[in-house]
Amino acid sequence: MSLLNTRHEKKSFTLTTILLSVLLLLLFYIGLTYMDPPIENGISVNFGTTDFGSGRVQPKEKIKSEPLNTPIKEPKVVEEKVEEVVEQVPEEKVAKEKPAEKLLTQENEESIKIKQQQEAKRKADEAAKKAQVEAERVAREKREAEEKVRKEQQAKKNKLDELIGGINKSEGTAAGGEGDDSKAGDKGQPDGDPYATSYYGSPGSGSGIGGYGLNGRSLVNKGKVQQECNEEGRVVVKIVVDRNGKVVSATPGQRGTTNTHPCLLEPAKKTAFLHQWNLDSNAPSQQVGFVVVNFKLGE
Repeated sequence: MSLLNTRHEKKSFTLTTILLSVLLLLLFYIGLTYMDPPIENGISVNFGTTDFGSGRVQPKEKIKSEPLNTPIKEPKVVEEKVEEVVEQVPEEKVAKEKPAEKLLTQENEESIKIKQQQEAKRKADEAAKKAQVEAERVAREKREAEEKVRKEQQAKKNKLDELIGGINKSEGTAAGGEGDDSKAGDKGQPDGDPYATSYYGSPGSGSGIGGYGLNGRSLVNKGKVQQECNEEGRVVVKIVVDRNGKVVSATPGQRGTTNTHPCLLEPAKKTAFLHQWNLDSNAPSQQVGFVVVNFKLGE
């Protein structure tokens, strides 16, 4: 009778044999190990026969036990007499050593005080130096802030001077100039109106604000173009008029203008062209003058 009848049984037998062989080899090489002698477990206890004992000689066998009433012999204590040897130090030597020790202590105290004073002085100097640096920094920042404010105020003043014609009544220290010539200088007369744009004839008695200026010519007709925005201010327009009294050129935003918004400059220019002066054959071919247009809110 055959044990391996089918192909599956043969295959299973082969696999089992291989696995067992591998397992035997593993056990042979990586088998269980043991310690020789084996590892001790627990705590070793001293050999003895009673719960009490004394001495330093360890018996190897059981000792003879004494009766319970037998008094315990106390070990003899040998008293040794120790003589104290007192070294006698001469009084003179002791007297000399004590002041030296006192002097040394005083020197130590004085040196400590000196070091403390030096350390305190050093800290005070550092604090004073830091305070001085901080004070200098604060003063520098203050000077810079004052200089900045001064420059801003000067810039505002210069801007205002430009708006009103650069007039500076500081006895000849004003800078700049104005005129229609190529030569540098401030064209006009000392008793003239700084807002006027006409350089001809003698100055009039009016303020030149809210009207016109054209020396020797009378106004025949005028008009005004309304603004398209809600702005307020004065616009000075420089005009050029021919002998017929017609405005041939108009430039808004001249000296004395307080609002240069574009929605005011354009209607001011159109307003200047609406002005008409009298005919004068003796007038210059192109006489320069001005027209002042005042705009108010709600117009």
